[in-house]
Amino acid sequence: MKKTILSLFVFVQYTALFAQSFIADPVIMTINGQAVPRSEFEYSYNKNNGADVIDKKTVEEYADLFINYKLKVCAALAARLDTAKAFRDEYLMYRDQQVRPTMVTDADVLVEARKLYDRAKEQIGPKGLVQPAHILLKLSTKATQAEQDKTKARIDSVYRALKGGADFGEMAKKVSDDKGSAARGGLLPWIGPGQTFTEFEEAAYALEKGQMSQPVLSPVGWHVILMKDRKQLEPFDSLKAQIVQSIEQQGVRDRIAQERITQTVAESDGTLTPQSVMDERADSLAAADKDMKYLMQEYHDGLLLYEISKREVWDKAAADEAGLDAYFNDHKKDYVWDAPRYRGIAYYTKTKDDIKAVKKAVKKVPFDKWAETLRQTFNRDSVQQVQAQVGIFKMGDNPLVDKQVFKVSSAESAKKNTSPKDFPFSGVYGKKLKKPQNYNDVRLDVVEDYQDMLEKAWVYDLRQRYKFSVNQDVLKTVNKHQ
Repeated sequence: MKKTILSLFVFVQYTALFAQSFIADPVIMTINGQAVPRSEFEYSYNKNNGADVIDKKTVEEYADLFINYKLKVCAALAARLDTAKAFRDEYLMYRDQQVRPTMVTDADVLVEARKLYDRAKEQIGPKGLVQPAHILLKLSTKATQAEQDKTKARIDSVYRALKGGADFGEMAKKVSDDKGSAARGGLLPWIGPGQTFTEFEEAAYALEKGQMSQPVLSPVGWHVILMKDRKQLEPFDSLKAQIVQSIEQQGVRDRIAQERITQTVAESDGTLTPQSVMDERADSLAAADKDMKYLMQEYHDGLLLYEISKREVWDKAAADEAGLDAYFNDHKKDYVWDAPRYRGIAYYTKTKDDIKAVKKAVKKVPFDKWAETLRQTFNRDSVQQVQAQVGIFKMGDNPLVDKQVFKVSSAESAKKNTSPKDFPFSGVYGKKLKKPQNYNDVRLDVVEDYQDMLEKAWVYDLRQRYKFSVNQDVLKTVNKHQ
């Protein structure tokens, strides 16, 4: 009997292992009741541990970070941040940017290119294309008779010189008012029927290659036209790549996708909306392409992570003045300077009397209010009496502080220290510090460290609040399976 039970146990165990080997995407971890497939973890791990990553993580190290990431997303979902309109709008905008191009194939773009070519060929017709060069003397339609006569005399003179053997290109560079083409010896791009002024077009198409027109008047002035070349439109295959590139740059794929969405909605008899069409398309893509699925999920969760981190860590730390002060006082030994600093103001004034007035204005005001006090006292109504810089200065930050506080040599500081125009008087006011006296002296560093502390406490709390587990056997197979 024991033998039979043992045999049955072995059979069940073997069957389970055999079945497990055929699971294409086993569960690698479970977080707050949600199973995470190995493929999702691999997608994230491989993306964040590429060849260009300096601080690469082992699979085990990354698993720990991945759990923290997922727990923060759980917290964001619990706070219903995913229901906020701003979140939904930003996520759907990004998701649709990924989805819309999949609604259009290269063959669709080629069809549009062919349509464009056929329209151009029909418009050009048997007249073909011409590439003229011209010399233009501009003439306003409001020109006086005297101005008209003067311009006509000039173009006639140019024409006679050309007939007498003057070089067309050199003449264009010297006298043409079309500066763009003048730099190219008067050469214009290839043009077809209907692309320029009627008067210019008729005169140009009447010329054979190498022929030159008499002066021609158009709405912009007088032209002398030299026909450089003529041709028929090339076959589609020879222009295909150029046309496709052009319409791609003009957003043809987005236009085609929008037309298809509009058509699908119209054919649904009111059962679909543009957004529901995109929802269905996104769902079908996610089901067929795991990379696309995880890309969209990554952005979705990343937005949630940003919002919840902003709420729980970043904004909380920046606004918690009492907490920052207490943190600084508990960790003073961590905040040292390699050289003294100057907490104060460096300023320039228009009058000598304002040197003392500036010091008096800020003397009994908290340091963080100095800049606003100066603005209200001296620079109201956009009339500037004082130019000032308030801050925590180290040597090299401000030439005036260097000279008057850090006693940099006069010759050296003079190279940098030049008074602004109309502000000939200068002064400094503040206190030289050997080490930070309060958290505002090193605020950025304290905020960053305080955020780290809040982050660790938050993660600890999340790990207590939500259940999670890791399948170590599956973790060992990351990037090692067929």
